[in-house]
Amino acid sequence: MFRGLAQLNVVADDMSAAVAWYTAVFGTPPYFVRPEEGPTQYAEWRFGDDDDEFAVMDARFRPVLPQPGGALASVHVDDIRGEVDRLVAVGASPFDPVVQRGEGWWSASVSDPFGNLIGLIQSPHWAAQHAR
Repeated sequence: MFRGLAQLNVVADDMSAAVAWYTAVFGTPPYFVRPEEGPTQYAEWRFGDDDDEFAVMDARFRPVLPQPGGALASVHVDDIRGEVDRLVAVGASPFDPVVQRGEGWWSASVSDPFGNLIGLIQSPHWAAQHAR
């Protein structure tokens, strides 16, 4: 049984730039970095109400696929237009525009400066389940 998103990994050729960019996006440095000394090959942040994990991995360790993959992981946001604007302001590129998918449902995606797609969803179901 699926219990929730355990982790989202993206890759980058320039790990120093990626760590700096995502530190600005999340507003905090990664809580986990490997190796502990020397050039970073992996960095991980926790975010959101469930402390979901987001990681950047050196592109040298990217899984090799015989054909393109088709998965796009998305994160919930409370204000999708505002979040797209914020991410673009710090260097992301719009990919899929903000589109209404149903009553209260919106989706969009951006490409980070390292070529990874990040999906965004504004979901009334997620919001209701996590209401404080």
